[in-house]
Amino acid sequence: MSEIATFGAGCFWGIEANFRRVPGVLDAVSGYSGGHMENPSYKDVCTDETGHAEVVQVTFDPAKVSYEKLLDTFWQMHDPTQMNRQGPDYGSQYRSAIFVHSPEQEATAKKSKAALDASGKFRRPIATEITAAGTFYRAEEYHQRYLEKRGATSCHI
Repeated sequence: MSEIATFGAGCFWGIEANFRRVPGVLDAVSGYSGGHMENPSYKDVCTDETGHAEVVQVTFDPAKVSYEKLLDTFWQMHDPTQMNRQGPDYGSQYRSAIFVHSPEQEATAKKSKAALDASGKFRRPIATEITAAGTFYRAEEYHQRYLEKRGATSCHI
């Protein structure tokens, strides 16, 4: 039995690659979520007018990896204190976001965010939004496994 988790942490290419390396993750797919436009394209999302974030939908085996472990991975792969920006990328499509698929995921995500905020690891408060998952739109095929196809390990050189 698998479960789904959805995360936005900036450019989806690196996020997808990072989640693919986690044992127990069955699949990681780049896409768009959290906005108001139906069936957006990458070009649409880049206008910063669709409301969508670049996200990765993670399919995982909860018997092999916990949602808590996925959250830990998420927190480590980006700066969750930045609003609408990661590295050189800026706009609401690059926001830090957790799209929850159940009340259990919501409670776990909120607890994890509060613990990270209280830890003192960051000088600024965590800006990550936690909202109910809506429709996930799979990104165009050329975005899937983007770094892997190019033999790259990171988005930013």
